[in-house]
Amino acid sequence: MSDRIMGVIGLALSGFYLWAASIIPESFMMDAIGPSTFPNIIAIIFGICSIYFIARPDPEPRWPTLNRLAEIGFTVLVCLLYAIWLPYLGFLISTALAASYMSWRLGGNPLASVMIGLGISIGIYICFKLVLGLSLAAGLLGFCSRGRLCSRPDD
Repeated sequence: MSDRIMGVIGLALSGFYLWAASIIPESFMMDAIGPSTFPNIIAIIFGICSIYFIARPDPEPRWPTLNRLAEIGFTVLVCLLYAIWLPYLGFLISTALAASYMSWRLGGNPLASVMIGLGISIGIYICFKLVLGLSLAAGLLGFCSRGRLCSRPDD
């Protein structure tokens, strides 16, 4: 029953996502596929997966204990704090902290988890910033106190 409920919710969300993609304004600098193509693809895949959950649900799940639910809730809190503190601490620091916590909760020992968190943070930074040239929040390493990018000659 819970799979069917989630399938119906997912189907409704995919319909909402299709509608939201249809109202994306057209830009004067547009490519051949348009700005709503990718969101439409995501919505269609999400809708197909939701229909699968409605048509072929799994047997009733065994819900986690209260202790596990609290741990899941704390992990969600860490993800929210990551999003909130990202502009202030910056990508490298906040990603290292969040990845270290996640690694520790997945069974790593504390020292290895910190090393894994640092490796993930630096690895993603190298891929996104140095290889792809994308902007990442600099935070303590270059953002002003109000979240605006300070003028730095090397940026």
